[in-house]
Amino acid sequence: MLLESQIFFRMGKMDTCVDVYQKLQKSKIDSLEINLAAALVLGGRASEVQGMMEANRIKASSSFELAYNTACSLIERNKYNEAEQLLLTARRIGQETLMDENLAEDDIEIELAPISVQLAYVNQLLGRPQEAMEAYTDIINRNLADESSFVVAVNNFVSLKGTRDVSDNLRKLDRLKEKDAQGFQLAHGLEKLSPKQRETIYANRVLLLLHANKMDQARDIVATLADTFADSVVPVLLQAAVLVRENKAGRAEEILGQFAEKFPAKSKILLLARAQIAAAAGHPQVAADSLVKIPDIQHMPATVATIVALKERAGDIDGASSILDSAIKWWSNAMTEHSKLDVIMQEAASFKIRHGREEDAAHLYEQLVKSHGSIEALAGLVSTVARVNVDKAEGYEKQLKPLPGLKGIDVDSLEKTSGAKHGEGSHLSVAEVQEEAKKEKPKKKRKRKPRFPKGFDPANPGPPPDPERWLPKRERSSYRPKRKDKRAAQVRGSQGAVVREKHEAGASATNSSSSNSKSNQAANSNAAAEQSKPSFKSSRKKSRK
Repeated sequence: MLLESQIFFRMGKMDTCVDVYQKLQKSKIDSLEINLAAALVLGGRASEVQGMMEANRIKASSSFELAYNTACSLIERNKYNEAEQLLLTARRIGQETLMDENLAEDDIEIELAPISVQLAYVNQLLGRPQEAMEAYTDIINRNLADESSFVVAVNNFVSLKGTRDVSDNLRKLDRLKEKDAQGFQLAHGLEKLSPKQRETIYANRVLLLLHANKMDQARDIVATLADTFADSVVPVLLQAAVLVRENKAGRAEEILGQFAEKFPAKSKILLLARAQIAAAAGHPQVAADSLVKIPDIQHMPATVATIVALKERAGDIDGASSILDSAIKWWSNAMTEHSKLDVIMQEAASFKIRHGREEDAAHLYEQLVKSHGSIEALAGLVSTVARVNVDKAEGYEKQLKPLPGLKGIDVDSLEKTSGAKHGEGSHLSVAEVQEEAKKEKPKKKRKRKPRFPKGFDPANPGPPPDPERWLPKRERSSYRPKRKDKRAAQVRGSQGAVVREKHEAGASATNSSSSNSKSNQAANSNAAAEQSKPSFKSSRKKSRK
């Protein structure tokens, strides 16, 4: 029977596994309560763990395994702070127990890796993403964890990181797949993972592929998930997500509707997804029909308002009115402490007025006045009936309490004014308002202190700034244009031409030797000038000298 229960546990048949464990409780098998607690948590019966321990007179701190499983049950019940304290206790007990067994430090860390991963997960749930990210990163980099804990750490790291780096997240998930497999398939050594955990990893992989626009790979994984997890709705939701990404919203709506009819017990999430897809695709009637089929939330105020808005957008005013009437009838017969009947009736009356159904709206307001005695409902009743029957409206108007300060008001003079200002504590007549307006003095402008730059001392401001600092340089009084060098040789003619005077051609031979020596000196000076290449300003200064 013990072997049979473990086989059921690996197959994911937790209810059958729990039944076998409960039959074995009288046999006094060691660590039976540890496995029973794990089966209850994975079977969605975490609330029964505490009762089981009290019935068997067992404390959660009797072993670190039982403390860990009890902490998991607290997580399922959203008691995260208590779960964190129990996980810390489990880690302390585990370290003491394993050290007494003379295990090495690395072996102890591997044995307690599930507790470390679960602590990081609790930090993630408590809104401490930085601490959780550091814990996941440390577990992944050190690689001192069993295969199941390592896989959970990688998946939670990818989930926490989100879509900030899709390529890096896909590479991290690639470490979990079978090496020889063509597509994405989890390694064979991960049998300890529950079906729900394996399904979550595949779902995250598909979502990342959709963000990376790798539609073929996402489509291949979704095709295999339907057979692997036949009892789950997650493959159907992922198939709808792929179709939406391919701009096939109509096909996605059709598939979700078919599976909702096939699995009515799990239809809620399918119908909600169908309503979301239809509303985003511009199919308001399909979205409204999907919400109507969810009995748990069908008559909640938010759901009613959404359905009415969708039917209004689709032009189905009669259908929207029938939804409001159905909600009023349901809340009238509901035996609840927090009734929403007055809210529904108030909104229904406003809806009917908006669509020209004054008689129905007046009937609703009359019911509100009789049942709740609401002043707002009475005012709405007067304004609604006045459109149909003025005499009847005046009769209802007499039930309103008179407002103080309205007897001395002259209606004719009030119509001639632009309106009175609202006065707190007392109501003023028109004449008093006019007098108050005359007495009002013009508001004085508040002088603000000048704001000085950082480090500026108003007592010692220094020299005043140049008043011409905003003008262009050539428009300032201090501007002096640059002087041109008049001694520069004027070259005329085409480029490269050499111009010589006529009298140089007929020069005597006696003067040629002296002129050649001078030209050599000039050439040497030009070569030196070319080698040094001074700046324009320095050369200009030399020329002035």
